[in-house]
Amino acid sequence: MNNTDSQILGLLRDNARLSITALATTLRISRATVQKRIEFMEASGVITGYTVKVKPDFEKDMIRAWMHIMVEGNKSMQVIKALRVDPAVETLHTTNGKWDLLVEIKSNDLDSFDKILDRIRTITGVQSSETSILLSTYKTH
Repeated sequence: MNNTDSQILGLLRDNARLSITALATTLRISRATVQKRIEFMEASGVITGYTVKVKPDFEKDMIRAWMHIMVEGNKSMQVIKALRVDPAVETLHTTNGKWDLLVEIKSNDLDSFDKILDRIRTITGVQSSETSILLSTYKTH
C-alpha cells in the first residue's frame, strides 16, 4: 500500500459510493490510477466489501447492548461458532483481560432481548457474562 491507497481508503470509508471520477478529481490523479489502485486493494484483500452506514437514531426503538463473555477453558472456538450464527449478534470480538469475548447484540424489544441473553448464556462454554444496554450514541468524527 502507498499514500494514494491510504487516501482512497479514507475517502471510501467516508462515502463508499464515491465514483472513480469523484475520487480521481478529489485526489487530482487519473481515473485509471484510481481504478488500478482499487483493483489492487480488492485483489490483495485490503478492501473486502462495501457497505452502507445508517444513522444511529434510524433504529431509535432498537435495543442495543454490549455483552462481555468469559469462556470456560479452551472452548472459545465452540462459543464463537455458536455466536456467529445467532441473528441477534451484530459484531463479535475476542479480547484480552477479564473477558474473552465482546459481543454487540440487537433486539426489537425487551422480551426478545431477555430471550437472547438466556440463549447466549446457555451456550456450552459460556462461563459468565455481563451485559450493558447502550443508551446514547455520539458521533466522534
